[in-house]
Amino acid sequence: MEKQAIPRLEIDAFATAGYKRSFLEVQHYPLNSNHFVIKKRDDYPVADYISPNRRQFYKIFHMTKGTGILTIGLYQYDMGPGDIAFLHPDEIMSWQTTSADTGGHFCLIHPKYFEHDADHVLQLFRNYPYFKPAASVVRLSDSQSQNINEYFEFIVKEVQEDYDDKKQALLLHLQLILVAAKRAGKKLPTRDVPESYRYIYGFLSLLESSFRLDNRCHTVKLKTASEFAEHLNVHPNYLNSLVKQHTGKTLREHIQERLIYEAKSLLVQTDWDISSISFGLGFSGPAAFTAFFKKKELISPSLFRKNAFTGSHI
Repeated sequence: MEKQAIPRLEIDAFATAGYKRSFLEVQHYPLNSNHFVIKKRDDYPVADYISPNRRQFYKIFHMTKGTGILTIGLYQYDMGPGDIAFLHPDEIMSWQTTSADTGGHFCLIHPKYFEHDADHVLQLFRNYPYFKPAASVVRLSDSQSQNINEYFEFIVKEVQEDYDDKKQALLLHLQLILVAAKRAGKKLPTRDVPESYRYIYGFLSLLESSFRLDNRCHTVKLKTASEFAEHLNVHPNYLNSLVKQHTGKTLREHIQERLIYEAKSLLVQTDWDISSISFGLGFSGPAAFTAFFKKKELISPSLFRKNAFTGSHI
């Protein structure tokens, strides 16, 4: 395949056009996260980061102070006080703080939280118009923002209680947040991301799709930096420099990190045997997979799985 000419936008120009800082930490959500998490932003200050697909959680966050740049897919938002964002699990997103501090709340909800007694709420989330990259942020009036902040405050307090109907109360207030934001109906305008960000987005998106193993018949599609660059029709050196500049890691480091993450996910969340996992991840056999895993994690895959279920390691 003939390579596209290396884009003319220099890395320094990309940083100036798209970001105030040049470093975005790549974050994967822990495999053992609770299915429902609610936090105050004051207690959990956010660093600049980029989160690939496979977050598994729906995320809602509401700002009461501060500013930041939210990028979802290939859409970018300048967020400030009174804005609320809705993030779908399957979207690549990044956040960059542009103020001294930020305030508000964020909530993570795993689809499994809705199982058994709240399928109707899961359908509401799936059909909600703002869980889409081009319409993810809503600007609220002062009174609307205050009401939504009170709903979040209620959820924070309710999580600490031990009532039999706690889950129903949490789900009710989540629905009130969705209804209030939908009534506001003031979708925040987006702006296009810098062209070079598209290469980072394209790489991370391709990385996720390559490593998403849904059954034992699937295998990893791409495993080398050159293969990823070829699929993106860009020179490997340029792609590697760009990714390293803005995430602090090379293409090879990202690929190996994603490989380990998928291995852990399969060990913890499936009953696949080691042979099936090693085949799916593209290793020549269980011995090669075990050697790679032990080199990276200082523990064998079998012992990692055993400890994960006993709660002593994850």
